[in-house]
Amino acid sequence: MIHLTKSVTVMKPREEVYRFWRRLERLPSFMIHLQSVTEESAVRSHWVAHAPGDTRVEWDAEIVDERENELLSWRSCEGSDIPNAGTVRFTDAPADRGTEVRVELNYDAPAGEAGKIVAKWFGEEPGQQLTDDLRRFKQVMETGEVVLSDGSLMGAGEGASAERPAQAPAMGVEA
Repeated sequence: MIHLTKSVTVMKPREEVYRFWRRLERLPSFMIHLQSVTEESAVRSHWVAHAPGDTRVEWDAEIVDERENELLSWRSCEGSDIPNAGTVRFTDAPADRGTEVRVELNYDAPAGEAGKIVAKWFGEEPGQQLTDDLRRFKQVMETGEVVLSDGSLMGAGEGASAERPAQAPAMGVEA
């Protein structure tokens, strides 16, 4: 079982941050490894994610604990491609600086230890993915979009093939 804990501070009120996250179908907007999340009921959802080697994994999950504006906990249902469970906590950041979002995630890597090695080889280390996802979440909450420029790296969790150097603008110089 892999255990990850990461957090980010978002300069928005806790209620707004919680409300955005609670609409699970929005998660693929900043979690780039997620292809889709379909809410099937108030507590059950279906998840589809990209995996190394141009494959995909799917699972159903159920919310097992929810405290509005404070906490959301889930676990995958029996028969899932990736057994997982986790909690997202939403607390007021000190000094009136928005909301602290803390994610705790536990999951079994596909193909066990070999799957972990392959994922790292493809530049998809889980801890870095979660860090990158939370950075993008902060951007979406604070600016309304994931901000990218030619100089932006997609993030270490997306692999070297997604990175590209900034390009100087083409200059219309006549000879």
